[in-house]
Amino acid sequence: MASADIVRMANQIADFFAVSGHDEAVVGIAGHIRNFWDPRMRRELYAHADSGGEDLAPLVIDAVAALKQADVTASAG
Repeated sequence: MASADIVRMANQIADFFAVSGHDEAVVGIAGHIRNFWDPRMRRELYAHADSGGEDLAPLVIDAVAALKQADVTASAG
């Protein structure tokens, strides 16, 4: 899947959750991506965010950081 599609979909999710306020939105975005995106899509989103995150909404950047932290924590446990 093209990075532009990943960015567009992630930003649409952020738009949906944005009305919840920052912290709840980040949890909602991360939860949606974790539950409904396949691992390949998540890896592509992570790679895009790691390479500067061009055009990603700030809430998505924060959600990616939360997802990556959760992955690290789950791997350690």
